[in-house]
Amino acid sequence: MKSGKQEPLICQHCGAEADITLEGFEKVEDVIKRKKKTVCKTCGQEIEPEAIPKKAFACHSCGAEADMTLDGFEGVADVIQREKKLLCKTCGKEVPWTRREDLEIIKVAMKAEKDAYQAYSNAAKRTINPKGRDMFQQLSEFEMNHYQKLKDLLESLQEKGAWIPYGGTSLKKKAIPKTPKLDGREQATDTDALKMAIREEKKSQAYYRSMAELTKDPLGREMYKRLADEEALHERLLNDQYYSLHNTGFWSWGD
Repeated sequence: MKSGKQEPLICQHCGAEADITLEGFEKVEDVIKRKKKTVCKTCGQEIEPEAIPKKAFACHSCGAEADMTLDGFEGVADVIQREKKLLCKTCGKEVPWTRREDLEIIKVAMKAEKDAYQAYSNAAKRTINPKGRDMFQQLSEFEMNHYQKLKDLLESLQEKGAWIPYGGTSLKKKAIPKTPKLDGREQATDTDALKMAIREEKKSQAYYRSMAELTKDPLGREMYKRLADEEALHERLLNDQYYSLHNTGFWSWGD
């Protein structure tokens, strides 16, 4: 989640709205600390910390929003581990992991899977070579299946509070006749598409592995680990195609 404006903080004494956002209220880092008080600028009286709205990925101590986007997870994948704590960057206190966080990370993952589906679909339309086109099309369907499974999970958690099993998804690799060597322009276009896809698959892997570390439910951990493994499989596949195209000018998918 990107850092952004939070809901207004209201003084309990005079009703005035304090000017407190992640970017402002003098300097949040200097004002919102355990030993200091949050004071209403209008009446001068202390505002209770409990007035700060509690949102998913928000620090329960100071209200600051944690950096928990897909890109953010990639950067903190090595520090978000089961034996470590997720700490607020503003006040340094632990951010508790609750059902709200479980729901929010699923929504972030759903958006990423939908974006991946659209990216692979577009790549399939742009790729002239039938081998590359088939591979991108299958990957787009794979990511849409991920999206649907996450949607089912979100609905189950919201309606029943229950996690669901995930049996995994497989690529349907089929034999495709050998195709001519790509010309320079086609080769450059396809390798660029592959490089971008590899980068996104790395992000997804890191995100799902972090989700598996943070989620307490065994079914949830197992699902996220399997999703991470499947994204890792995609990365290996894309890397194989990249090196084949880069070194030989041929797609090897379907050989």
